[in-house]
Amino acid sequence: MSNQIRNTNLRFNLEKDLQRKAWEYLQSMNRQEFKSYSHVISLALVDYFDRYYRIAEDPYLETREREERFINQIVEGVQQNLKQSLPLFLSGLTVGMVQIGTPKQASLTDSKNCNSDTEDVDWDFLGE
Repeated sequence: MSNQIRNTNLRFNLEKDLQRKAWEYLQSMNRQEFKSYSHVISLALVDYFDRYYRIAEDPYLETREREERFINQIVEGVQQNLKQSLPLFLSGLTVGMVQIGTPKQASLTDSKNCNSDTEDVDWDFLGE
């Protein structure tokens, strides 16, 4: 069973930004979530190389992912705006329907104007 474990040494040059940042992450990691350096480094390496090889096989993967994130942001923004404005719109629509549903008293001038407007219409398109 001892052949199943491999040892390696890591050396971090703290004068290099990337290596210093990696070292700082290791020092400040949540020990409840990440049990050991080996666990964190394994997660990071697997994630990095999985993504690296996926992008090598599909060079447009990153572009599509960005587009999907952008589309999701647009959809979420529209959904939030609808949640805010839909109740106001529906209440206005309901008020409009109530006003349309109540009959108005037509005046004589309205009926005269209506008849004069329809006299000039060519009703032949209706058929006989």
